[in-house]
Amino acid sequence: MKSLIKNFLIFIIIFLILSGIFSLFSSETQKTQEIGLNTLISEIQQEKVQEITIEEDKIIIILNDNTHQFAFKELNEPLVELLTNYGITPEKIANIDIKVRSTRGRNTLINIIIPFVLPLLILVGLIYFFSRQVKGAGMQAFKFGESRVRKIEPKDKKIKTTFKDVAGIKEAKEDLEEVVDFLKNPKKYISLGAKIPKGVLLVGPPGCGKTLLARAVAGEANVPFFHISGSEFIEMFVGVGASRVRDLFVKAKKNLPAIVFVDELDAVGRQRGAGLGGSHDEREQTLNQILVELDGFDPNIGLVVLAASNRPDILDPALLRPGRFDRKVILDLPDIGDREEILKIHARGKPFASSVNLKQVGERTPGFTGADLENLLNEAAILTAKLNKKKIGMNEIFESIERVMLGPERKSHVLSKKEREIVAYHEAGHAIVAHLLSGCDPVQKVSIISRGRAAGYTLKMPEKEKSLRNKSEFLDNIASALGGYASEKMIFNSVTTGAADDLRQATKLTRKMVTEYGMSDILGPRTFGEKEELIFLGREISERRDYSEKIAELIDSEVSKIINTCFNKAQIILKKNRKKLNTIAKSLLKKESLEKAEFNKLMKT
Repeated sequence: MKSLIKNFLIFIIIFLILSGIFSLFSSETQKTQEIGLNTLISEIQQEKVQEITIEEDKIIIILNDNTHQFAFKELNEPLVELLTNYGITPEKIANIDIKVRSTRGRNTLINIIIPFVLPLLILVGLIYFFSRQVKGAGMQAFKFGESRVRKIEPKDKKIKTTFKDVAGIKEAKEDLEEVVDFLKNPKKYISLGAKIPKGVLLVGPPGCGKTLLARAVAGEANVPFFHISGSEFIEMFVGVGASRVRDLFVKAKKNLPAIVFVDELDAVGRQRGAGLGGSHDEREQTLNQILVELDGFDPNIGLVVLAASNRPDILDPALLRPGRFDRKVILDLPDIGDREEILKIHARGKPFASSVNLKQVGERTPGFTGADLENLLNEAAILTAKLNKKKIGMNEIFESIERVMLGPERKSHVLSKKEREIVAYHEAGHAIVAHLLSGCDPVQKVSIISRGRAAGYTLKMPEKEKSLRNKSEFLDNIASALGGYASEKMIFNSVTTGAADDLRQATKLTRKMVTEYGMSDILGPRTFGEKEELIFLGREISERRDYSEKIAELIDSEVSKIINTCFNKAQIILKKNRKKLNTIAKSLLKKESLEKAEFNKLMKT
């Protein structure tokens, strides 16, 4: 689009120049009138002529009323002789101001420059312009094999990142402090014969801060940071990816000490020779070149390669052997304390009301990554601006938490009176069963406001972070998931499609208990089924069954048994607390949402 506009402007300028030149030479002709010699003689006889200018064979006439005319005569015939021959007396000739103007310069301009030089200049200009275009395209072709790496200099203070800008992941930062210390003081390690790892693989779920941590390592070490994605190596032409890998390491070695960061390593580092689609020549050649480059430099020259991936299980084993990416740094999801620190970092530059408690926000966001928390505060700021408020309050933050988790409110999704009643009893059933079972997390909020695809929702938040869960906790959570289904069946003697997602989650969790966690009394402590990934067809598309049909029947029987037991438990709880179920459902129909304190108060009545 830019090239088209540029060409259009050039042609417009050329057109205007040519139009100006031609208008210059045609202006006199447009303003004057051509007459014959007889008319000129008649005007002189009548003493109407004030001035005559002679330009070779052209006679330019100005009359007494300032009218401009012109006529032509023979080239070598003098004007005075011509007038005398026509009978004009010398006295009348003397009354006319006669001038002679040389036209040699103009004739040269008209006869030589305009017909020859001007087209030549235009042609030369067009050739130069198009040669520049071709040269640019040719240079792009020559640069096709260059890496598209982005370089961040340590002098760039605006985007420089250090460990102070990375909250949580303390163990990961401790592992990487050795890399920072080596880049700052390499002699301390070399004197002891130590070799710093050439490659460090950062492993963690999406949004946990892998890229941020890599930039922080470069910022702490005060060295150049080369950032490239694994997908930027791959092209449709075989060999381009390998060329870009070579170019990347050449550029990095010219700026030692330095850090090279390859984001999404699994895009190019997948295991070779896997999948139904066979090998992929370009990707495998690129991976081979990465392996060669990692082997091809001394570990103590001051170059460290960092890479990030959330799928380490599919990486080629050759990448992970000692001498290449021989150190693996695990980044976990932040706990409550880490979430509070992350929120403080992302709260910089945002005006908050005095009532805002980031610790409370951290408690209400279990499972959120650093990117989720950043998005949360950004959504809160957007909502505050939308409401024309000057400071971000807790209400905006809580609203943003639910927006991030469940989606925006669907105000246009209007339920009928009967449907609202069903949703109210459904969510009240979830909340009551969860509240009365010790294995469930405390109920934080119950609402019948539609969000995302849910007609209503019950939020449960843990008071403490948990890494392990036991069988009784799973059973209580399954019973809580079935609480809405049980409530509908008990109150309305029928069930609706609103419980579909609850049933899906309960079934999935129950099957995991039986087949993965060894929590079945009949089947015992073993796993069943082995997931296999077919790379070119998607994730977990196939399962290799390592059990018989008889065991398959037992698995189905155990899943059904556990779900039915939990469903009966939920029914018993709701029957014993039917009065509270009615009270909470009516409160939801009236207020639409119940926060933790109000819900607990109703449960105590």
